[in-house]
Amino acid sequence: MKEIQEITVKELRQRYSVLLLDAYGVLVHSSGALEGAGELIAKLNQKGTSYFILTNDASKLPLTSSKLFQKYGLDIDPDRIITSGALLKNYFDTHGLRGARCIVLGPSDSVQYVKDAGGDIVSPQNKFDVVVICDEAGFPFLDTVDAVLSGIFNKLDRRERFHLVLPNPDLIYPKADKGYGITGGSIALMLEAALQLRFPGHSGVYFEKLGKPHAAIYEEAIRRSGTRDMVMIGDQLETDICGANDIGLDSALVMTGVTGSKTNKLPKRLRPTYLLTSLK
Repeated sequence: MKEIQEITVKELRQRYSVLLLDAYGVLVHSSGALEGAGELIAKLNQKGTSYFILTNDASKLPLTSSKLFQKYGLDIDPDRIITSGALLKNYFDTHGLRGARCIVLGPSDSVQYVKDAGGDIVSPQNKFDVVVICDEAGFPFLDTVDAVLSGIFNKLDRRERFHLVLPNPDLIYPKADKGYGITGGSIALMLEAALQLRFPGHSGVYFEKLGKPHAAIYEEAIRRSGTRDMVMIGDQLETDICGANDIGLDSALVMTGVTGSKTNKLPKRLRPTYLLTSLK
């Protein structure tokens, strides 16, 4: 199999009209900017290069993320940040969920995403129509997950209809000093496993995933930029790279996040167009 071409950020800027950048593992980790990120964003702003941050993070509104990036020395305007949480509005509109009773797992910005989409927020112990897992933080973990699991079981026992929605399908994310943490995707995976255990063979009970690698977030970037002449720069094969490949965009794997070893033995769907050793 042909070896993946190594490339520099400068070459990517010269080849494509638009750069799509993942946030965690590419620009930042949980407590600061990664090496080269500040210089890259400054250069993109200086040159007037079109770029967007495509992030599966559904715990922060674009303005909140922008302020955090500013704190880390990255001058990124909120209009350049496309989050998986922002995809909830279209999902709610498409499925007629305005006014639906929603349990939300996540901090206050996650709750705001659901409110903006038209959801009516209820506590995990109440009757519900929709469960939205946005993040792993911002709530008492065990009590909340147990209440959600019990509520879903009871809904199935009564044969009631409901929606399970997962804006962020990521399972893990990188922290500082080579640490890692779970995300909302891991919570959804755990709940789905419990559902299969209690209702073996029960089909159709799963979380609807909105963020990368699914098409909606890339389509939003294409809509905003007005072109498909773009490349996705990411650190996760199963989300950043796979999603770009699926929608027909080029991709560059950067080795600063979750995927930490070089490999050419990848299935076509996970194989990046380029390999980027760093942002410098």
